[in-house]
Formats: sequence, structure tokens, C-alpha cells
Amino acid sequence: MPHLAALYKTAKFLAHEPGDAEDLVQEVYLEAWKSFHRFEPGTNCRAWLFRILFHRLHHLRRRQLKSSKVESFSSPAEADTFAATPPVPQEIRDEDILQALAKVPRDFREVVLMADVQEFSYKEVAETLGIPLGTVMSRLSRGRKLLRQELAPIARSYGVGAGNESESA
Repeated sequence: MPHLAALYKTAKFLAHEPGDAEDLVQEVYLEAWKSFHRFEPGTNCRAWLFRILFHRLHHLRRRQLKSSKVESFSSPAEADTFAATPPVPQEIRDEDILQALAKVPRDFREVVLMADVQEFSYKEVAETLGIPLGTVMSRLSRGRKLLRQELAPIARSYGVGAGNESESA
């Protein structure tokens, strides 16, 4: 249970719904309980639980794709009620970072979350996601670059990096 908070935080961000995140974490622990005989003592339990989380998350996404239906608005006025203009940021917020991270493609986002947020080693990320170590390093590099690009306008709005563009070229 010591990994519950980290699993829930990651599940909530990736699933976008608190209810789905709670269900995912419950499924992770249920699956871990059922397959505990396959856990190798001395290995990283946290990485093993995250591997189950990503497996369950992919299963949830497949289920959602099968059941997703396109909803249309009954009138243009109804569609306008859902449109909102984003506020001008006065200070950088966690939401700004999370929104930028959400725009990063899923494969890159998963690696960035595991390596930079959950602080897994490259080897642990590779084992958890079932991808080669080189792919982890490549996706992490590209994911970080995409995240920087998404955050650049926010940084410029605070005057960060406005005069440094010639230095980075």
C-alpha cells in the first residue's frame, strides 16, 4: 500500500477522471493480489505495480474506444454554452503544466511521467512499459522537448526566454 498515492496520482492524470483513476488503482491491486505468485522477490515492487497500471490503462482505453460515440449538440446555442475562453495566466500554475503535458503524445508522456515525475530509472521505465532502453531515452528526450515547446508561450508571458532565442539557436 505504500505506492497507493503515486499510483492514484498517475492514474488520475492519465485517465482524466477521478472515478476511472480509482477504478484503475483498485484493478491494479486486485491484479497484483491475483498474480502475486509471479512477483519476483528482490525486484522493484513499485515498478511492477506501475507496469500493471499501464496495462490496465491501455485496457481501459481500448474499452472506451469501442464504446465511444460522437455526440452532437441539438442547437448552435447549446454548443455556445460549452465554449469557454481561457483566462490570461497571471502566474504559472500546476494546471498550466498539466495541460501542456496532456498535449504531449501518449507514448512520450508516459515515459516523461515515469522518469521525471515518478523518478523511475531508465531501466525501470523500460521494464515497466516493455520497451527497449534506447526507446526510453529517445522518447524521454522527445517528450521533454515537446513539453518545453508547449510551455514556451507561458514562459514568454512571464518574460522568461524572451531575449534568449538567439542564444539557443
